[in-house]
Formats: sequence, C-alpha cells, structure tokens
Amino acid sequence: MTERQERTASEAVLTRIGQVVILHHAGDREEARRRLLDLWTELGADGDPLHRCTLAHYLADTHDDPTDELAWDLRALTEAESAGGAGPTDGPRSVPALKALYPSLHLNLAADYVKLDRAEAARAHLRRARGAAGALGDDSYGDGVRAEIRRLERHLGDAP
Repeated sequence: MTERQERTASEAVLTRIGQVVILHHAGDREEARRRLLDLWTELGADGDPLHRCTLAHYLADTHDDPTDELAWDLRALTEAESAGGAGPTDGPRSVPALKALYPSLHLNLAADYVKLDRAEAARAHLRRARGAAGALGDDSYGDGVRAEIRRLERHLGDAP
C-alpha cells in the first residue's frame, strides 16, 4: 500500500469513529458502544495504535460503570504508549497526533479514579494531564481540556 493509500485508509477509520461519536453525542449510547466495539474487533490487536487509542478513549465514554470506563481509558493510554513511548515527548516512534491526546487521556483517568473514590490515583493522573498540556493547541479542544484540568484541580484541591 502506498503512503497516500495508507493515509486515506487511516482517515477513513477516523471518520468512521467520528460518525459514531456523533451518534453517541446525539444520545444513542448503546448503539454507539456496539458500533465502536465492532470497529475495535475489526481493527484487531495489530490495528493502528492511533485508531485503537482513539476507539478506546471514546468507548470509555459509552460505559455507565466507572470500572468499565476506567478499563477502556487504561487501554487507550496503553495504546498511546505503545505507539509513542511513555509520554507525549518520549519514544522514537512518537506519533504527533497522539501527543495532543495525552492530556485528555490522563484527565479522563483522573476523572475515573474520582468516580471510584481513589483520590491519590486521580491526583497522579491529574498531574500527568497538567504536565502534558503543553502539547495542546490554542484552539477550542485545547481550551476545553485545559478548563477541565482546572475544574478537576479545584474539585480535588490540587491546584499547582
């Protein structure tokens, strides 16, 4: 497959994920979960780590049980780390698209741990989210993630 074909195939998968996320945001959580799980199976264990990370990240949001949500968020982080090292700037195979996900990945993990009454684990991931926030752009996504980091800092009494 040529580089252009690979890029087109990658964009198609991300588009499919985005379409399911829109379905989820429209209120059809069960159908969104089913479709994301189908796509997870389709990608398989050897699928692109960016796609697997993104899928797991969104799959977490489709679960009501905080333990299930945590499991998917941990999978998302594992996929990001497998593609790009241990953090947003580590590793020779670092994928730029994943760098901007680290703050959100750690923020979601912090929120999961809050739901599970595990404040110390929440604070540890909140610190990692704060540390990775430099990878965020000056756009609505970056602004939103930074705002959620500050909100969770206030909630936990963990301001820098």
